Amino acid sequence: MKKPAMHETQKIEWPTLGLIIVTYGVWMVSGAFIWPQYPALALVLMALASAQHSSLVHEAVHGHPTRIAWLNEALVSICPSLIWPYRRFCSVHLRHHTDARLTDPFDDPESHYRALWRYNEMPTWMRVVLAVNNTLVGRLVLGPILGTVGLLTSDTRAILNGDRKILLAWVLHLSALVPVLACVILWFAIPLWLYLICVAWASASLISLRTFAEHQWAETPEARTIIVESSPFSFLFLFNNLHIVHHRNPQAPWYAIPALYKADPAYWRELNGGYFFRNYWQLIRAYAFVAKEPVCHPEWRREEVE
Repeated sequence: MKKPAMHETQKIEWPTLGLIIVTYGVWMVSGAFIWPQYPALALVLMALASAQHSSLVHEAVHGHPTRIAWLNEALVSICPSLIWPYRRFCSVHLRHHTDARLTDPFDDPESHYRALWRYNEMPTWMRVVLAVNNTLVGRLVLGPILGTVGLLTSDTRAILNGDRKILLAWVLHLSALVPVLACVILWFAIPLWLYLICVAWASASLISLRTFAEHQWAETPEARTIIVESSPFSFLFLFNNLHIVHHRNPQAPWYAIPALYKADPAYWRELNGGYFFRNYWQLIRAYAFVAKEPVCHPEWRREEVE
């Protein structure tokens, strides 16, 4: 079966640049003009814009919309969802793209599996939390909280141990948060606690729907990455529901992914070993309250290495 042709990158990807402008614009208009009259609608739109921004950060990490890394960073560095410094996500996510190590509890920083020996050292309450987190509803509720706590804990430890790169990432991130918080608190007059729940947490929860089943353990690296063929959230996720296409062609911009998939869906489904869902509703029905994966990795890191 012939591999579909790959997309050639452009110097400036105008659809992505335009979407960045629109995303920030929706967030600003929602807070400044919609919030005073229709607060619930404003919070929904701001949550959607913040989730869209998270997807755009992912695009920037992969070299979009320009070929200039610092410019891509600058275009998305103001973070309405508040968490995840750009440079920290960049470092973590590019390590994740080593497909041969996908799902490894240590070598894949985005893996949700745990090493068996580490799991055995955990208190009972943490094992319960991780088990709940492996259900879809649990991931939507707990995932953003666990991810934030884990990031803050590990990065604080690293900074105290003298990691200057992580320190710089946080200095830049906190500086970029100043205009966000100034808008939310002083201009929009949205209570911070409400913004944290209805925008920051809600947007991260939306992204958790995409990331919940993106990867699973399989013997072949290609079979570890999902296809969710269609979804009303596809645009919000910038078509990363077709995740195997992105992993095989990470330089392709978001708007090229659907065509790459549609050129030969059978090729992609054969490549990833049939790890396929028609839509997210099918995933929700199967795993809303049922753990999709075990907490411990089925094959790797079963015993502590001296």
